[in-house]
Amino acid sequence: MIPYMNLNEQVDADFTRARRRARLRALAARIRREHTPNRLLSFDDVRRELVANNRLHRGTRVVEADQIIGSVGRWRDFDRSFLPARASLAERWKRIDRAFQRGEDLQPVELYEIGDSYFVVDGHHRVSVARYHDVPTVEASVAEFHPKRLAGPAPATAKSRLAA
Repeated sequence: MIPYMNLNEQVDADFTRARRRARLRALAARIRREHTPNRLLSFDDVRRELVANNRLHRGTRVVEADQIIGSVGRWRDFDRSFLPARASLAERWKRIDRAFQRGEDLQPVELYEIGDSYFVVDGHHRVSVARYHDVPTVEASVAEFHPKRLAGPAPATAKSRLAA
C-alpha cells in the first residue's frame, strides 16, 4: 500500500526539495568555479549597463518561464533557476504552492522586458513555484524597456547576462 501525503505534507516536501536543489546548484557552481554566479540578475544593474530608461506598458501576455532571468530588487532571494535561496521564503512559497496544487487561479505576475529577457517586479514566489513544477509559461503584465546600447557596442557583461 502506498501512503498518500495530504496537501500540507506535499507542500512542505516541495519546499524542502526546492531548497535542496538550490543549495546543490550553488555548491556545484562553487566547485566548478563558474564565472557567472548562480543567482538571479539584478534588473537595475542590467538597465544601467544597457541604458534602458524608457518604459512602455505592453499589457498582459503569456511569457515563457525560462525567459525570466532576473528580478527587480529581490535577486538575492532566488537562484538562477528561481529556486528559493533562503529558508525565510518558506511561508509565502508554501502558500503559493498550496494554491497551485489546489488549481486556484493566481494573479498574473508583473515583469519588465529587455530584449528577449524578463525581470520580475511582482510575483517572485509565483514564478518560483511555476518553475519548480515545470510550468512552461506564466501569465504576466509586461512593461518593455528599449536599451540604447544593444544597437551599438554593448558592454560585454550586459550582452553575456542577457544571452545566458
